[in-house]
Amino acid sequence: MSLQGRHAVVTGAGSGIGRATAELLALSGAQVTLVGRHVGRLTETADRIGEAAFAAPGDVTDFDALEAALDAGRDRFGPIDIMVNNAGGASSAPFLKTDAAALREMLVLNLEAPAQAMRLVLDGMLARRHGRIVNVASTAGLKGYAYVSAYVAAKHGLVGLTRAAALEVAAKGVTVNAVCPGFTDTGLVARSVEAIVAKTGRTGDEARAALAAGNPQGRLITPDEVAETIVWLCSDAASGVNGAAIPVAGGET
Repeated sequence: MSLQGRHAVVTGAGSGIGRATAELLALSGAQVTLVGRHVGRLTETADRIGEAAFAAPGDVTDFDALEAALDAGRDRFGPIDIMVNNAGGASSAPFLKTDAAALREMLVLNLEAPAQAMRLVLDGMLARRHGRIVNVASTAGLKGYAYVSAYVAAKHGLVGLTRAAALEVAAKGVTVNAVCPGFTDTGLVARSVEAIVAKTGRTGDEARAALAAGNPQGRLITPDEVAETIVWLCSDAASGVNGAAIPVAGGET
């Protein structure tokens, strides 16, 4: 799957799925702009990749900072061919303790920020009649989970946005797809494990096993598995795939 000559942007590129995706995009020939809040992590990812990577720090929920990061990437590598909206996060609380501010926080991070990134890159993609947008959603965008209602709502919104936007650009050389990982062995799951331990008294191993049990394969998904799916969607081999929401979850959904 050669992506030689393509310029890809990955948000949340400092760790986990974002880092794995950025590294695989570079291995496939792309030049990669890395966007995220944590400068140290971005720099580490860039160092691991080498000359094909450029770190452009910025908080995706600050739309001015997001635009500046994308502009910096264009200055370095030229027009953006691939946009991977990976940055996201979850907060946990019973629904009746999830107030408007908590809901808003999840919507801005997991839905509005990807939407803004799409707006910032689509004009150029449409003008060149080529582009790939991949939104990293979650199985929480396909089903419900208790105690994360705001996150579930935001990820369902992201899947809906993906499907709708895909129809608008379908005949214009651009595809828009979502990847929906199940519980993946990342920092987000590590924080979930910590929360389970704190609230239930289970051990860390017991908490991880409980999360893995949701996967019919009985394990956590790896970041590399998700990255492989994302990079395939960015390739010419997936040009006929548009508006899809692909689970990477061992059959959970």
